[in-house]
Amino acid sequence: MPIEFNDLTFTNLGHASVHIETSDGQTLYIDPWSEVLGDQEPHDADIVFVTHDDVDHYDPDAIERVSTDETTIIAYEGVDTSDLTAAEAVWSLSQNEELTVDGITVQAIPAYNRADGTHIDENGSPFHAQGEVIGLWLSIAGTVVYFASDTDFLDEHEELSGTVDVFIPPIGGHYTMDRHEAAAFAESLDPSLVLPVHYDTFEAIETDADGHSQVKCEFRTGCCEGLLRSIDDFVVVLAASTTTYQVL
Repeated sequence: MPIEFNDLTFTNLGHASVHIETSDGQTLYIDPWSEVLGDQEPHDADIVFVTHDDVDHYDPDAIERVSTDETTIIAYEGVDTSDLTAAEAVWSLSQNEELTVDGITVQAIPAYNRADGTHIDENGSPFHAQGEVIGLWLSIAGTVVYFASDTDFLDEHEELSGTVDVFIPPIGGHYTMDRHEAAAFAESLDPSLVLPVHYDTFEAIETDADGHSQVKCEFRTGCCEGLLRSIDDFVVVLAASTTTYQVL
């Protein structure tokens, strides 16, 4: 179900694939993945963003299916995009770089699993080492959207406090932060809207039977006190001046 905020409409396509449309019809995709697109071939993207080269985040077939001949691809420099053919232009984005395309400003934000953290493989290596992934800080039609991508809550993220309107964190755990870390991250950012992604897609990132209600409880404390809604794909928390909660 689409979520409207300011002049933007957000749709969770599934997993970590997000569709954003502006009020004037500009269409953006973040990390489109064929597994969640199903049979869809919308061919409507103005810009496609790619945060890293994991197969569930960089999928050339999915990019082809959402793109037109005039689509711009903005991909992290660590992604080999030589197999893309549908786009008019492919822009490379390096760590901490900022650029503006078609009126949208994007900045690459650090994203990784800490080497001394819990999101490590059987050999003790982080699933996403430093320098392999970026998050996206996007200024779109006057609204700042932060797509954290596959990451822990890091010290580097403290400088984002107070700059984000819409926060899109992963909450599945294992490969990324879990719902508890995401709630602490949201509290530090103080956004108006939180749209969790990257959970319940496959076994390693499944929430438990009470996962949705526990996500809600996490976000009830801290920054995001206010109206709270549960919908098909997003657990949405809207900041408000009241501390009364209503589940719609």
